[in-house]
This record gives sequence, C-alpha cells and structure tokens, in this order.
Amino acid sequence: MRVVVTLGDVLRRSAEFLAERGCETARLDAERLIGHALGLERIELYMHLDRPLTEPEVAAARELVARRGRREPVQHLLGEWGFRRLTLRVDGRALIPRPETEVVVERCLALLHADQEPRVLDVGTGTGAIALAIADEHPAARVTAIDSSADAIALAGENVGRTGLPVELLLHDLFTGLPAGPWDLVVSNPPYVVPGELDGLAPEVREWEPHAALAANGHTEAVITGAAAVLRPGGALVLEVHGEGAAAVAELLREGGFTDVVVTADLAGRERVVEGRRPADMP
Repeated sequence: MRVVVTLGDVLRRSAEFLAERGCETARLDAERLIGHALGLERIELYMHLDRPLTEPEVAAARELVARRGRREPVQHLLGEWGFRRLTLRVDGRALIPRPETEVVVERCLALLHADQEPRVLDVGTGTGAIALAIADEHPAARVTAIDSSADAIALAGENVGRTGLPVELLLHDLFTGLPAGPWDLVVSNPPYVVPGELDGLAPEVREWEPHAALAANGHTEAVITGAAAVLRPGGALVLEVHGEGAAAVAELLREGGFTDVVVTADLAGRERVVEGRRPADMP
C-alpha cells in the first residue's frame, strides 16, 4: 500500500532537514525550492498543504532540497534571482546579486538624475546586475559593462537577452586600464574580500561562487586610478566596498584627487558604498 505524502509533510521535513545542515533560512529555503519543484508560488503552498504529492513531485522536491543541504545556493537552484525591478539568470559563473548592491544602483541613479544621456561604465559586471538596473531605470543612459571573465560576460549576455535592455558588453581586463571615455559615471563592485577571510565565508559563498570575483587583489585601487583617467570633469565614481573598509576607500579617493567624497550605508546600517567626483582641474 502506497503511503500518502502530502505537500505539508514534505515542507515540514525539508525545513527540518535544512535546519540540521546549518541553513539559516531553512523554512524559507524549503518553501522556495518546493514551490519551484511544483510550479507553485510560496503563498500557494499554504493553500494546498493537504494535497497528496505524486512520486515524481516528491523526487523533484527531494533532489532540490538535498542539493541545498550540501549548501548549494538557493539562487543557483532556482536559476534566477530578483535585483531591483529585474529577474536575472544566476549561476556559478558570477557572484549572486545582493541587496547591498541595490544601494549602489540607487546612488548611481541619484548622481545621474540631471544627465540626459549619460555614458556609464560598469567595471566587473558579473551577471550584469548593476549595468542592467541602470539601463532599466534611466532609459536614456548609454551603458557599457566590462569583465575580465569570459564566463561572466556570457552570463551577462544572457541577461541582456532576457531583459532586452541595451547594455554593451566587453571582455576587458581592468588592470590594463579602463576603456576610453569620457564617461559620466564609472561604477564597480570589485572583489574586496581579503584573502584571510575566504575560509571563514559561508559555504554557499566559499564553495560555490567564483573566488576571482571575491578575493581582493588591488582591484579597488585599479578602478580608482582608471576612473580618474577616463571620467569627464565632474564625472562620478561609485564603489561597493568591504563592510569594514569604507573609510579607507574614501581616503583613497581623496588621495586620488576626487572631491565630494560620500559614504552611504546599506539597509543593515553598514557603510558599503563610497562615491566621489573627478574635479575639473584633475590632470
């Protein structure tokens, strides 16, 4: 006699399983993964808790939950993730877009609000999240995005196709200098995790996201130097920074000749965004 397994049974057991394996948002993860396996929105799960599941449905849910139990990111398992007004494809080719990076976009849009057709350069674009969000919310902006990873550029290209937004993508090494401007704004979320911190990162990050996009190796300094050479007079640079590094990066901008240096906190109150302007008399 076949044992009847309901949606509620699978949801409860999955949440317990994930909690045992150290997933901090075990219940939410279970909801998202089971909903994805069954083609249901999270709210719909609770309308059908007594619904018996077929063996293929149980198998599909079990596979996703087992992978999550090995600490594979939920975003990779879903294959997509929301960023501001967009839903982007995500996988192991680039970092998963995070909420603090949405604050970077907010600062960019605020700095560009008076520009009719600004030229914007996104350095180290990854999924394309920053570049695409700016193109989406400032439709007149002419946005170019670069990355030194061919895999990341390919992923960003899929997101350009997915969204239909006009972002130019270039495979380009930051350490050779930035593409010639003049740019009205340069923005970057460069690698800023110091090497000694990598082992202490959550398994989802340490084991599943590209280390080249995580580990700092002079990237922030190179963006600052490069931006000073290609921004128009009065143009702005916006950087996402380490949660404990904003003051140091702000000082680097001042030493590099930038003015109007401002530090902005993310929604958790951590200083995560640093910006400055290229003065008219910068050589």
